[in-house]
Amino acid sequence: MSGSRRSAVTRARPPLGGPLAWTVAWRFLRGRRSRLLGGTARAALAAVALGVTAMVIAMALMTGYREDLERKLIEGNAPIVASPLSRHAAALDAAALARLEAIPGVERVGRVSYGQGALDVPGRAAGGGSAAGGAAAGALEVTLRGVDPGGGQLAASAGQLGADADGVPGAVLGGELANRLGVADGDRVRLVALGFDADGRPRFRFQSLRVAGTFATGFAEFDGSWLLLDRALVNRLMGDQGAVDLYEFTLGDAVADAARVVAAVRGVLEPDYLVTDWRQLNQELFTALEVQQYALFLALGLIVLVSTFNVASTLVVLVRERMRDLGVLLTLGFAPRSLRAAFLAYGALLGGAGTAIGVAVGVAASWTLTTFDLIRFDAEVAAIYFISSVPFRVEAADVAAVVVFSLAVTLAACILPSRRALRIDPAAALRYE
Repeated sequence: MSGSRRSAVTRARPPLGGPLAWTVAWRFLRGRRSRLLGGTARAALAAVALGVTAMVIAMALMTGYREDLERKLIEGNAPIVASPLSRHAAALDAAALARLEAIPGVERVGRVSYGQGALDVPGRAAGGGSAAGGAAAGALEVTLRGVDPGGGQLAASAGQLGADADGVPGAVLGGELANRLGVADGDRVRLVALGFDADGRPRFRFQSLRVAGTFATGFAEFDGSWLLLDRALVNRLMGDQGAVDLYEFTLGDAVADAARVVAAVRGVLEPDYLVTDWRQLNQELFTALEVQQYALFLALGLIVLVSTFNVASTLVVLVRERMRDLGVLLTLGFAPRSLRAAFLAYGALLGGAGTAIGVAVGVAASWTLTTFDLIRFDAEVAAIYFISSVPFRVEAADVAAVVVFSLAVTLAACILPSRRALRIDPAAALRYE
């Protein structure tokens, strides 16, 4: 019998085990004696979780939007572009191209040309008049992008640009552009291009094209207005004074190191070419997005900041509800500063639990919204925001920033109520009803 008693004493837990302040905080947090204290604690927990959820989703939205925009800009254009500083700049010879392709990180150097025009389907133009007037009436403005077979961005489509048996050149349209025109593979379309003669006079040029395919980058501006053609055809339509040829560099896995590649390319092409990377070309856009992300973080951080008042009020209620328990602890030798640490630990546990719940819900919501593509835009809205659907991408750095901010403001809100613990009189606390 005595042996079993000793075994039971050995298995029994001490009343306050572990770090004392944290143990007291945990016992207070688990206490069920007061509906008021339990209600305020649950309200504080829900408020912190809601604020953190909003911050995680907002940061995932901004990060996903920025990264998706970067990817689509690179896929549609190129990480690095070299533009001639004058129309009389000589085309690069084989030796120069070989030197450029030998730069570490460069996978391919493609020559592209750009132009402007209007595209419609024969027989669908509204109104009469001249051919030019009839085409313009029912036509959609397009950006002509001329590529060499096997070169440039969207190169997979370049092999479809050859002429068919009737001599009609092939064209690859953006998916949204094809939908707006109501055409499919094999249909004929008519292009009106405004070029220039050798003497600089403008001139309309007309070209029948065969729809050889479509492409989709997810970038509304590209998918809704780009027309992929053979580069020689674009140069002929634009004329000697209208065509603009550029060199685009595909980097593959070296996109993040574009600045180093730009420096090497400049060493080969300057002073005849202006070499810029994708960040420099869109610097204002990405700067605005970065500022917007910081502003959104601070704005939604106000939700978490307001929720800390609930945590502080919970501590005030705790002091009143557990006054006699606090008096007993102080009488038994529990130092006032340790009691203050216990209150801070209580707030940390409450805020940490709310933060963990908020992060879990925010990550789950972001995954659901992205996986099932729940937020989509129509063509008009997509043209404004450059994307057709909203991606949410959760980054570890964003989550860490949200967690640090939430815990910091929660602990800051607990400082003032916890200081009241230093002024508790044990004798008065024992007589408290």
